[in-house]
Amino acid sequence: MDTNNMTEREKMIKGLMYDPYHEELSKDRIKARELIHRFNNSMDKLEREAITKQLFASTGENIYLEPTLRVDYGYNIHIGENFFANFGAIFLDTCPITIGKNAMLAPNVQFFSATHPIDPTERNSGLEFGKPITIGDNFWSGGNVVILPGVTLGDNVVVGAGSVVTKSFGSNVVIAGNPAKVIKEIPVKS
Repeated sequence: MDTNNMTEREKMIKGLMYDPYHEELSKDRIKARELIHRFNNSMDKLEREAITKQLFASTGENIYLEPTLRVDYGYNIHIGENFFANFGAIFLDTCPITIGKNAMLAPNVQFFSATHPIDPTERNSGLEFGKPITIGDNFWSGGNVVILPGVTLGDNVVVGAGSVVTKSFGSNVVIAGNPAKVIKEIPVKS
């Protein structure tokens, strides 16, 4: 892929190596932090909802997020209808983070699409990359869960509190642990 004609933002969103200190991305992060500051200091539910809809790429109509909220950019976050996030949600959205409808997040759930090269020479160059995170419908996460770059979870997934999700899982499962593994299948009632 020819990256010579791509902006650093385009490279970032596509999961290619990019310079996070580029002026365009620095300005984008400052804009996001200004909105997050307003969100985290507002006592008004409707104002926080409006800020979220301005900050995120797409949302459902019925959403509720408690402060404090942290994001890198906001414009790579897509949340579906009937979304609830308790206190302390973090979205490192260098690549798209997409969450389906009917999601419930307990406190301190973290989505990390940002990552760094394993090779120390590449890592020390200052360049980084990301991998998208995709979560299906009817997601429920216990508190203090970490979802790592590149993870895809199917529909009807429950993640136990304190879990670190390092790989993808299909639908209708309860996963837990560090690293997370399938604890049980969920028999879905029709």
